[in-house]
Amino acid sequence: MMSFLPYFPTHLEALGMTDRNDIALWAGICYGAAPFSAALTSPLWGALGDRMGRKIMVVRSMLAITLFVGLMKWTTGPWELLILRILQGSLSGFAAPSLTLVSVSVPPEDQGRVAGSLQTAMAAGTVLGPVLGAALGPWIGYDNIFLVVAGLALVSAVLVMLWAQEDAAHRGEPQPWRGLTAAWQSLRVDLAATLQSPKLRASLAIVFFVQFGLGATNPILELHVRDLVADPLQWPFWTSVLFSGSALLHMLAMPVWGKWGDRHGHAQALVVCAALSAVALFAHALAPVVLALVAARLVFGITMAASAPCSFGLAAAEVPVERRGGAFGIVFGVRTMSIAVSSIAGGWASAHIGIRGVFAVTGAVLLYSAWSMRRTLRAA
Repeated sequence: MMSFLPYFPTHLEALGMTDRNDIALWAGICYGAAPFSAALTSPLWGALGDRMGRKIMVVRSMLAITLFVGLMKWTTGPWELLILRILQGSLSGFAAPSLTLVSVSVPPEDQGRVAGSLQTAMAAGTVLGPVLGAALGPWIGYDNIFLVVAGLALVSAVLVMLWAQEDAAHRGEPQPWRGLTAAWQSLRVDLAATLQSPKLRASLAIVFFVQFGLGATNPILELHVRDLVADPLQWPFWTSVLFSGSALLHMLAMPVWGKWGDRHGHAQALVVCAALSAVALFAHALAPVVLALVAARLVFGITMAASAPCSFGLAAAEVPVERRGGAFGIVFGVRTMSIAVSSIAGGWASAHIGIRGVFAVTGAVLLYSAWSMRRTLRAA
C-alpha cells in the first residue's frame, strides 16, 4: 500500500490537476479517506468474523484490495479516486482479522509477542513500500503501481485461502439469519459486551492519544526543524533523520514491548508507554537545538511502539476468544480514526498555540491517559 500512497500528488497531476494547493488538498483527502472509513467498519467486520470465521475475513479484505486498488489505475478524476479509497477502507481492513486469525491459535502468554511480530511486519512494509514505488514508478508508470499492489493482494488471498489454518471451535455460536436488522443488532450486542472491560476502555484512550501524538506532530516536524536549524540546505537531512530513525526504532521495539507485556502485563506496559511518550513529547517542546529534537524523536519512536502489540495483547486477555475479532476491530478502528483526524487537528492547533504548544498539549493529554489507566488498574 505504501508503494503508491506517498505518490498521490504525482497521480493527481497525471489526472490533470495543476494547482499546487488543490493537489495538496486532494492528496490529503484521498490519503485519509481509507483509514477514516476503515475506522468505522473494522469493529463490525471483526464481530462478523467472530461468527463466520476470521480466515474468510482476511481473504475478503485481500480481494477488496485487489478490486478497488486495481480500479484506481483507470480513474479519470479526483472524485473517482476518493470513492475508491472510501470503498477500499470500508471493505479491505486486513490488520484486525489477520491478527485475530493468528491470535486465536497461540497461547495467552505469547499474545504480545505475536502481535508485536505482525505489527513489525506491517511497519517493515511502510519502510520498504515507498522504496518499491520510487523504483517502479519511473520504470512502469505510477498508475501501473496500482496493478502491482492489486496483484500482490490477490496472491496473498490465494496463499491465505490455501494454507492458513483456523479452528472453528474458536468462533462464536452461529446465528440463524433473521434479516439485516437482526444481524446488525446481534453485532451491536457483541461489541457492547466487548466494551464492558474497564481495562480495555482505558487502553483505547491510550491507543488513541499515542497515535494522535504521532499524527498531530508529523506534519509540523519539518517546520520545527526550520526553527532550530539556520541553514536551509540542512533541513531535508535533519527531517529525514527524524522520520527514518524514529520509524526504524519503532519497528525494532514493537516485538520487544510485546514480550515485555506478556511477562509483566499489557495494561502496565501501556501505562509506561503513555507516560514515557508524554515525557518525549515534552522534550520535543523544550528542545533548544536540533540534536535534542532528534534524541526526543528517537525516544518517542521507541516508547510509542508499545501501543500496538500491548493493546492487542490486552484485548486478547480481556475478551473471550469467540469475541476477539470484534475486540481487535475496535482497537484497530480507534487507531485508524486517530490517524484520520490527528494530522488535521495538529495543523489547526499549531496556528493557534504554536508548534511547541502542540507538542506540550499532546504530551499533557498522554500523561493524563497514563494516570487514568493507572487508576483503573488500582480499582481493579
